[in-house]
Amino acid sequence: MQFSVYQESHIGGRKVNQDRMGYSFTRDALLLVLADGMGGHARGEVAAAVALQTISALFQREAAPYVKKPRRFLEEAFVAAHRDIHAYRLAHEMPETPRTTIVACLIQHNTATWAHCGDSRLYWMRDGRILARTRDHSHIESLIAKGLVPPSARATHPDRNKLYNCLGADSLPKVEVGGAEGVLPGDRMLLCSDGLWSMLPDDDMARRMDAQPVARAVPDLLRAALEAAGDGGDNVTALAIMWQGSSVVDGLDAMTAGAMPTVISTEALPQDLHSTTILGAPVAPRPAQAPDADAAFDDDEIEKAIAEIRGAIEKSSRILK
Repeated sequence: MQFSVYQESHIGGRKVNQDRMGYSFTRDALLLVLADGMGGHARGEVAAAVALQTISALFQREAAPYVKKPRRFLEEAFVAAHRDIHAYRLAHEMPETPRTTIVACLIQHNTATWAHCGDSRLYWMRDGRILARTRDHSHIESLIAKGLVPPSARATHPDRNKLYNCLGADSLPKVEVGGAEGVLPGDRMLLCSDGLWSMLPDDDMARRMDAQPVARAVPDLLRAALEAAGDGGDNVTALAIMWQGSSVVDGLDAMTAGAMPTVISTEALPQDLHSTTILGAPVAPRPAQAPDADAAFDDDEIEKAIAEIRGAIEKSSRILK
């Protein structure tokens, strides 16, 4: 297994960076995770950090050296992270449970499976084209799916920032799982927070990702998003890989490969070795019963979830000021 990888985060115009990202890998499996803590004063960075630690700990337990049931793993890992966020709040006597959006991708045996809650996104790209991306769990995306507003309303609709699914809410998250798709050498996977994708058109991101190695493409994307957002911009975070599949750097000559310090090859790793960039002591997750991944929110559930999430964040902001 071989891939090139790069991750970067910028605080933007905010006082706190509530985004977190990282990756973990074994000889045969790679896990990418990105979380965007919700709410300016609701300690979203805590929820994001706990979520990454829990999911990474589960990966280290289950990947031996690969995960047997990827879809089930992602569903259960998200639910375990949700419960550990609530446990953290109780242990630290926080006035409200912090919340976070999350997106993760598990790649093994040249197959990618991904999952998300909220509006942190995954893009799967090939030759400058977007083959797939996650659909935000937002009110505007629900309206677009029903044909009530056109896709062009994504950037201007007053409800574009209203989310109805996340980790840390009072109810269990509904984990949307996708993928089980074959990836080819040269394919790019980009995980990013809304501070990035909301500032740049999808086709522009795909073009920039295809034009250069990920170690240069990700900083380029962040700079462009920060410039577009101005002084009041959100946190901007991205984690990207270019998949190379086999132990040989497919599609790259030896000189180019040697010049890319971000290339990771796992072929020589011991079967029981796990490596991760996710900081912090692993949270000991409990076995979790995953919700029905195929169950969709109805209109009443969406409105209730949006109101509950916004109300909790506003209440927390008043208490912590």
